[in-house]
Amino acid sequence: MKLKYYTLVFLLFFSVFAIAQTPKEDVLFTVADEPVYVSEFLRVYNKNLNLVQDESQKDVDEYLKLFTNYKLKLKEAKAQGLHEKSTYKRELETYKKQLAKNYMTDAKVSDALVEEAYNHISHSVKANHILVRVAEDASPEDTLVAYNKIEKLRKRTLEEGFEVVRKEVHNGKTLFGEELGWFSGFKMVYKFEKVAFNTPVGEISHPFRTRFGYHIVNVLDKREARGERTVKHIMIITKKGDTLSDAESRIRDIYKKIEQGEAFEALAKEFSDDKNSAPRGGLLKAFSSGQLSVPEFEEATFALQNEGDISEPIKTNFGWHIIKLVNTKPIGTFEETKPELEQKVKRDTRSKLIEEALITKLKEKYGISNERPDLSYFISILNEDFFKRTWKLPEDFNKDQELLKIRTKTLTNADFGDFLVSQQKRIRGKQSFEKIVNNAYDSFLSSNLKQYQEENLENENEDYAHILGEYRDGLLLFDLMENTIWQAAKTDSIEVQDFYEKHKADYFWPERVDAEVASSASKKVIKKVIKLLNENMAAEDIKKLVNTNGEVNVIFTKDTMDINHQALPKNFILQKGVSKVYKHNNGFIVANVGKVLPKQQKPYDEVKGLVMSDYQTEKENLWLEELRAKYKVVINNDALKRVKAEIK
Repeated sequence: MKLKYYTLVFLLFFSVFAIAQTPKEDVLFTVADEPVYVSEFLRVYNKNLNLVQDESQKDVDEYLKLFTNYKLKLKEAKAQGLHEKSTYKRELETYKKQLAKNYMTDAKVSDALVEEAYNHISHSVKANHILVRVAEDASPEDTLVAYNKIEKLRKRTLEEGFEVVRKEVHNGKTLFGEELGWFSGFKMVYKFEKVAFNTPVGEISHPFRTRFGYHIVNVLDKREARGERTVKHIMIITKKGDTLSDAESRIRDIYKKIEQGEAFEALAKEFSDDKNSAPRGGLLKAFSSGQLSVPEFEEATFALQNEGDISEPIKTNFGWHIIKLVNTKPIGTFEETKPELEQKVKRDTRSKLIEEALITKLKEKYGISNERPDLSYFISILNEDFFKRTWKLPEDFNKDQELLKIRTKTLTNADFGDFLVSQQKRIRGKQSFEKIVNNAYDSFLSSNLKQYQEENLENENEDYAHILGEYRDGLLLFDLMENTIWQAAKTDSIEVQDFYEKHKADYFWPERVDAEVASSASKKVIKKVIKLLNENMAAEDIKKLVNTNGEVNVIFTKDTMDINHQALPKNFILQKGVSKVYKHNNGFIVANVGKVLPKQQKPYDEVKGLVMSDYQTEKENLWLEELRAKYKVVINNDALKRVKAEIK
């Protein structure tokens, strides 16, 4: 959680937001005479304005305190030489490569693919296909045989009917005729998906190739995607000591109360074992088809048609549920789904199209010709050893000759020769030496163009430079806090225990009761329950008397409860015996309190984690005072006034 906190609040500092009116030379404060500029503070403040939870942090003075603390810690991290650690450098380099991928792309092609992906996830296609298997690296002869076969099959489907041919030719080895059912974007390989979506309903596509071989697709139907649902639910889990039938019996009792007209939300608040949603009447976050890992829950949800519809009890791996449909929503807007789609496109085979566009763009940017240089020398030195993966560069290899120049970076024959050697393991089957060398050069050029861009990206892209700087500082802060505060608290158990002893009053159980709570929508029923409880009748026997004719008139909840327990009203009086009738959640309750547990000190072992967190906070505050004494902070009050005026 500590790393997450710093990542969200302090590490998301640098962004493309700019305050044009403020000169960069305007110093807001200094830390040990090192300047921190107004422009940086404003950029940080504006970016983080909507991220902070504490309203006080939106106050400029309060935020300035956080920012100076951040700069003090960075100063100390560098003073300790944490930026020179090999582990720090390795992690930074790894992140740098990951981050660079987001900036090394062709925006136009990427945007077009994202828009197309949105169209595909907004719809579903029902289709069948026929596939003639052929390997990706098959010889031209084998490839032609496969193509001719799929062409003949397509002609047959047009004459005899697709389904007739599909069922007849399928052998599960070289020929596949399969029913695919419904699918939407990202469910098939991209080439297949694109053809399926572009083929009209009722028609058969022309042959096309994927990595599996040659296909033809028969599109049977198309529809809009099912969209998003918001539901409420009541969940009953099988608790320790219960049998499966106990949970089912309880959920069916609750369902009976719903059928009797009791409010779903009130029952969820009182009885649902999902403690996150129960206080909200069982309300869950909206979800779309395929998003949940519980197919039974999803299917039951999408089977509900009208707002307010309620399912019968269903069973999942989590327990028993009753579901109420709150509202339906179609697929999110393009802007809402765009960030997720961008990531999916980058991971999908669509990325190859983006890669090709990027290389074309970099060639233009760095002035690289589309014509390959003379590669005949490399073709001449290849031999059959290449296919055995034992080929080496000849002893008299002309290694120093310049082959290619990307602005200030010169690549020689030696660079390409080493690359060519590495390609032996990638070659499958026999190919001409000319094809091998040409393909290797294309890969070599692409790799070096991207490498050159990555090496210079911090100078070419301001946004990238800011985010990289953010992460660079964030790693330092994490190492510093780990060594100075967090790890110390974990290892110094005596000090943590001493802290607990000094602050015992902060760690206690509130007053609680061991109770059985009877709940009913009917005050008359609850009064009857009170009478039976006063006669010392057991809850199970009371249920048999009260829940008659197939109706569930009362439900009991047994637990150790404080005043915030979901079964108790806020004004409940914690005292032993049978309580009075209380109105609660659109119904009525009575509690049979067996024991009142007084306010009680929590033992150290039960609150060790919380104590450690509090101890770390105190230790950090004391340490920051030491840093302020070590590194003098001087605020430029005139600049601060201008900052406040500009923000206002």
